[in-house]
Amino acid sequence: MTVKHAGKALLAVCLTSLLTACSQGNGFSDLDKFMSDTRAKPRGHVEPLPEFKAYEAFSYSAADRRAPFEAPVDVQLTMVDEQPVSDVEPDLDRPREVLENFDLKSLVMVGTLQGLEGGLFALIRDASGGIHRVRTGNYMGQSYGRIVGVSETRIELIEIVPNGRGGWVERPRSLSLDEG
Repeated sequence: MTVKHAGKALLAVCLTSLLTACSQGNGFSDLDKFMSDTRAKPRGHVEPLPEFKAYEAFSYSAADRRAPFEAPVDVQLTMVDEQPVSDVEPDLDRPREVLENFDLKSLVMVGTLQGLEGGLFALIRDASGGIHRVRTGNYMGQSYGRIVGVSETRIELIEIVPNGRGGWVERPRSLSLDEG
C-alpha cells in the first residue's frame, strides 16, 4: 500500500469517527420539548372566506343628453335648403381615360420625358405594373382628376369630389416623383 492510499484511508476513518461522535449527543432536547408542547396545544379553526356579491356594472343612459350644470345651447340649422356653392361638376359625357380606372393612391410617378415641342410628359406606373405617359390636360384617378401641371418632380391635378350636399367641389392634389 502506498503512502497516498494510506492517507486516504486514514482520512476516511477520522471523518467516520467524527460523524459518529457528533450524532450521539442529546442536542435536540429543546427541539423535542418545543414540538411536544406545540402538539399538546389545542388546534385552531380557520373560518371559511365570506362570499362576496358579484359586481353589477352601472349603465349610464344619459350620456347623450346635456349636462345639468351647463347652459342650454341654441341649435340653428344652417344646411337646410342650402344650394350648392359652386357650379363645378364632372364631365360625365367624355370618354374615360385608362388611368381613371385606378385609385390615385395606387398610381406612382416614376419619371418624365421631354417632348419634341418642349412639352413635358410624366411617366406613371399603375397598380398592375404598366407605365403610362401623361401630360397637362389628361385625366387620372377615380375622382375625375385633371392634370393641370407637370414638372420634373411632381404632377399637379384638380379632382372633382362630392361635397356631401348634392354638389361638387374641386380639390387640388399632387403626385410626387418616386425616387425609390
